[in-house]
Amino acid sequence: MKNLNVAADQKKFPEHMRPLGSSAFRFRCHSGVGCFTRCCRQLELYLYPYDILRLKKRLGISSEEFLNRYTGVVKGANPCFPSVVMVMSDSAEKTCPFLGEAGCTVYADRPSACRTYPLERAVDRNPSPGAAREFYFLTNHDYCLGHGEDKEWTAKEWVRDQNLQMYNQMDDLWAELDTLFADSATWRGEGSAGPRQLLAFMVCYNVDRFRQYHNVQKLLDQSRLDKSRRRLIERDDEALLEIRDDIYRQRDPERPQ
Repeated sequence: MKNLNVAADQKKFPEHMRPLGSSAFRFRCHSGVGCFTRCCRQLELYLYPYDILRLKKRLGISSEEFLNRYTGVVKGANPCFPSVVMVMSDSAEKTCPFLGEAGCTVYADRPSACRTYPLERAVDRNPSPGAAREFYFLTNHDYCLGHGEDKEWTAKEWVRDQNLQMYNQMDDLWAELDTLFADSATWRGEGSAGPRQLLAFMVCYNVDRFRQYHNVQKLLDQSRLDKSRRRLIERDDEALLEIRDDIYRQRDPERPQ
């Protein structure tokens, strides 16, 4: 399951991918379906910065502890910047570490890819006037019996039911930075895991260290934000992530702190 927060051109979708638009689809996942939790095994589950923020809060641990305990870094679609994936458990079935006997133990704060399924989302970063900015596609894995249920949805209804609005908003902000990071010139030839990449990774995924960094560097002093917005950013992780790209762009990430 992978949420497609990537650039999309309506004329260049692969043949097997057709946007749903306003069309309805059938799907329902519940404990009575024979395949229940089958999709929680042997996953290549990509995590976005907001996923990590929600999960570390749910578990009551720091971003750094979450990253060290539950994630790994892999080469994804971005040729110049790594992706973060959930590390599966050591069990024979390689289950998600948050899968319990009754299902997902972090369900209210599950990652955006899990929320979006059975849909995948693509975003057009340069839409023409009046054109759709986001597109949803229906997936259908052979093992998934939820597609045989009677419940019907439109993509818009599914987004609302799964509380995806904030996830989509934050993932779109991340996609802007991911696009910037895909330009090799951003890294000035330093190669992978260089000082600029280490700083960028911290800014994007380790919100606790990012907060410490921006406090030490007094980054908000360089902005034109009003006092109420500054106070919110000082205590609210979501607000800090929302201005992350602006802060990163205004800094010369020469040395990680």
